Amino acid sequence: MPISWYPGHMYKANKEMQQLIRQIDVVIEVLDARMPAASANPLLARMRQDKPCLHILNKADLADAEATREWLEWFNSRPGNRAIATDHDSELNAGLIIGICEQLLKTGAADRQAEPDPDADADDTQARPGRRKRQIMITGIPNVGKSTVMNRILGRKIAKTGNEPAVTKGQQRIRLGEHWYLHDTPGVLWPKLEDQDAAYRLACAGAIRNTAMEYEDVAFFAAEWLLADYPQQLRERYQLDELPGTAEALLELIAARRGCLRKNGQPDWHKVSERLLQDYRSGQLGRMTLERPPTGDRPDEAAEQAQAADSQ
Repeated sequence: MPISWYPGHMYKANKEMQQLIRQIDVVIEVLDARMPAASANPLLARMRQDKPCLHILNKADLADAEATREWLEWFNSRPGNRAIATDHDSELNAGLIIGICEQLLKTGAADRQAEPDPDADADDTQARPGRRKRQIMITGIPNVGKSTVMNRILGRKIAKTGNEPAVTKGQQRIRLGEHWYLHDTPGVLWPKLEDQDAAYRLACAGAIRNTAMEYEDVAFFAAEWLLADYPQQLRERYQLDELPGTAEALLELIAARRGCLRKNGQPDWHKVSERLLQDYRSGQLGRMTLERPPTGDRPDEAAEQAQAADSQ
């Protein structure tokens, strides 16, 4: 079945983000290092236009290291863009982020003056001569780890975190440094997930709420690409001497190996589907990257379709 998840709070959050970005100097987009294209919000490119962007490839410890290096090179070759990879052990703090944002602004690729916020405090827009306040917006799709990244940047727990998508519901602004403010935004998707292959990759990663997807459909999708791209990891994880030729047969074997069976000995399809997806999401299957950098200028091939849908 087609995957689609765009609840009302996401529509509202996208509209609010469109207004907020007018004040912003630098955008931070948190991406899933395993799928930087599928996890890139195509609406954001239109919203930010030529404002500089720092792409944080999060969960890099779950992604293939060589593929992550390729993605970093691709992002860093684009004017006005910078990318870093991070996981729970890598360095990430306010000083590092401010330094990168300052460098992005100095390049002049998209150093535009942000529109003043009529609701801002006086000290938000005034600073010592030659140094005005700078505004950063951090955004990302649901369950990409944005709140965890933000907490690590700040060195304290500000944003709520959780395993379910859409934990953050509203915007908040935090002082990042003497002349820098960080605006947190809710995790949002876009109105129509035109690229269903990308939508299923997002579902595999947990970016789609469980009630908006069929576990069995997503697990069958995952089993197909695992058989094609990561057969050795499947053998090692589930102690399989030989792999079957179909996704259904693979799930049957996993069900038998992991006790995901009904009383009659038949596979419990929902239970084995949950097991496979959990093994993938937790990294139990090993480091995997589902996408390679594109040859075009943008990581999301469905961007124009999504933008057209949003404008209707």
